[in-house]
Amino acid sequence: MPELPEVEVTRLSFADRIAQARVTGVRVGKALRWSLGCQPESLLGQRVLGVRRRGKYLLVDLDQGLLLWHLGMSGSLRFSDDRSAPQAHDHFDLDTDRGLLRLNDPRRFGAVVYADSQDSPQAQKLLGHLGVEPLGSEFDAQRFHLGLKQRRTAIKQVLLAGEVVVGVGNIYASEALFLAGIRPTLRADRVSRPRADKLRRAIVDVLARAVQKGGSTLRDFSNADGQQGYFQLEAMVYDRAGEPCRVCGNLIRQLRQGQRSTYYCAICQKA
Repeated sequence: MPELPEVEVTRLSFADRIAQARVTGVRVGKALRWSLGCQPESLLGQRVLGVRRRGKYLLVDLDQGLLLWHLGMSGSLRFSDDRSAPQAHDHFDLDTDRGLLRLNDPRRFGAVVYADSQDSPQAQKLLGHLGVEPLGSEFDAQRFHLGLKQRRTAIKQVLLAGEVVVGVGNIYASEALFLAGIRPTLRADRVSRPRADKLRRAIVDVLARAVQKGGSTLRDFSNADGQQGYFQLEAMVYDRAGEPCRVCGNLIRQLRQGQRSTYYCAICQKA
């Protein structure tokens, strides 16, 4: 699943090129997770003002309203001058005078949704519950620790929920917890203030490095230019069960939390 770094990498790969483009065509293919929420022809002639990100959502601002894009489990975007016929898994096209933005999503858990504004009910239904942005200035130690103190579930599950801090997906939660030396099963409300600050800094470090590496390509992720990511090649614990820890040499362990695989080192992450 594309996580925050992959979504940010995707945004960076086309945001400047599509800015100020005029919408010249819209094609809606097979039904996605949510409906578009407007008549496709109502988007014609609108100008793209810019592209932002909120958590795992891309927000394409228009003259009137915005489009919220979610890549779901297997989605990816392409932005190019290639206007060849859509293939089986190409489900949404936004054509502009600067190129075609196309959503490919084999599993169709992604979506493109129109909203009048970011404060509208349509947008708030998707964005209103999201926690603080981890790469923004509002992700401070006090606020993060307070959020953890209010949760009595495992710290890994709290990170994945996205209500305290948004966008720390499965790969990056395992990596950040390793870097902070925190066992993924530790209850969130038992994380001390100093350890919470260490975890906060680890989250920022891991996500920033992932963006620099182009995200993680485990199966088929690539950005809007078709380029793959390489962060997975330097993962310390993720998907390395049975391999030696890069720090202490102890074998990396794997467990299941909320139907997701978690990876950790029992020596480096004692508690």
